[in-house]
Amino acid sequence: MSTSTSSPSRLARYFKLEERGTTVARELRGGFVSFLSVAYILVLNPIILSGTDSTGAYLGGGTSGPNIPAVAAGTALVAGVMTIFMGAYANFPLVMAAGLGLNSVVAYTIVKLPGMTWADGMGIIVLEGIVITLLVLTGLREAIFRAVPKYLRTAISVGIGLFVTLVGLVNSGLVRTGGGTPLSFGINGSLGSWPLLVFVIAFIVTVMCFARNIPGGILIGIATGTVLAVIVQAVAHLSPISDDNPAGWASNAPAIQGSPVQLPHFSTLGQFSIVGPFQRLGVVAVVVLTFSVMLADFFDTMGTMVGVARERNIFDKNGNPENTGRILLVDSLSALAGGMGGVSSNTAFVESSTGVADGARTGLASVFTGIFFLLSMFLAPIVGLVPNEAAAPALVTVGFLMMRSVVDIDWQDIAAAVPAFLTIAFMPFAYSITVGIGVGFIMHVILAAITGKAKRVHPLFWITAAFFVVYFMLDPIQHALVG
Repeated sequence: MSTSTSSPSRLARYFKLEERGTTVARELRGGFVSFLSVAYILVLNPIILSGTDSTGAYLGGGTSGPNIPAVAAGTALVAGVMTIFMGAYANFPLVMAAGLGLNSVVAYTIVKLPGMTWADGMGIIVLEGIVITLLVLTGLREAIFRAVPKYLRTAISVGIGLFVTLVGLVNSGLVRTGGGTPLSFGINGSLGSWPLLVFVIAFIVTVMCFARNIPGGILIGIATGTVLAVIVQAVAHLSPISDDNPAGWASNAPAIQGSPVQLPHFSTLGQFSIVGPFQRLGVVAVVVLTFSVMLADFFDTMGTMVGVARERNIFDKNGNPENTGRILLVDSLSALAGGMGGVSSNTAFVESSTGVADGARTGLASVFTGIFFLLSMFLAPIVGLVPNEAAAPALVTVGFLMMRSVVDIDWQDIAAAVPAFLTIAFMPFAYSITVGIGVGFIMHVILAAITGKAKRVHPLFWITAAFFVVYFMLDPIQHALVG
């Protein structure tokens, strides 16, 4: 009897619980902490994907407005399935979900290109998922990773952070367009509305949680802002913002309507087109867009993987995260699943480290996190309650977190500093992540040639820079061919 009691269960053996010094209870707790830290994506992803494509259509089949509950349900479904897959197959405590920055590329760049639809935009993500999976299977993923200088990978992350920050500030109404200037602050330069006050309070609460090392700070900030917004709306009965009503809500009015628990609707699933992007943009543009999304995807993933492994020393004898090959394969398939699910590319979240810091050591924590994601599908209508003013602080906070790595760039080295600066600057100022990456890549090649370091540039990088040159010249090239 004692032998049976002391011997590890099949579950413990599979996930190597004793070997990594953990228990089922600890993995459950760590998985829940990770879920709390990442659950904000269930709010942010639908909001970021709530706009129209170039044809005026909404994602998820909305006719008069965005179908927020359907996008939220799809986001939870794909995240839940792929996170469970990560835990069960790779036995690594990583959380997979729709990537911030990647969804912004789809919503604010790809589907805004002439003729592009949401299905076409998700088709680009599917193509990226196919390519990145092939790169893993052939071993080329690491080769491309090595081809891009570390400082440019850092600059891409920082630039996306600034881009996401600008999106958050504009979505909240704190920064506005029009009025004779490209951008302006608040309402006539002041915080002259209750919704803007909701944003400020929610942001302060979020920052306070980070300052006090409270897990789930982003989610707490969103929840605080939403509760305040509901109270404000119940008292003030504000309307959505307009030219005649600058003090209104930037998106939906936060009012409780119907039951918060409903069966999920999955109208985004399968809404992708691989052929459409080629028909509307041409081969060169599709290749460049696919490669740009891929760059924004797997560099952060590899860094996240190493960071999470370092948190609890989950390395193999060669100094690599355990089951690296399986981790990268699941990550690549997650990008593919996100596109096929119509909710943007799924990737590894750095917030996974919160669960690891709280005790998680194995993939069992990810299995629990995935189960929490699946349960949250039935709460998707609650997402429609969250106004932009409550969600935008999370975007600004994520931008801050991504900005911190800017110190890793050697600003005294002009050959590195100028391409890094242009990469970072063009993403928010040109309102395009792709443009930022392209400008940085081209400038890196130019300065390498000028300084006599051209031979140090990887051939794959030269090819990529050439694609970006063609991409930026597509319009005159097309006119020349037509003429």
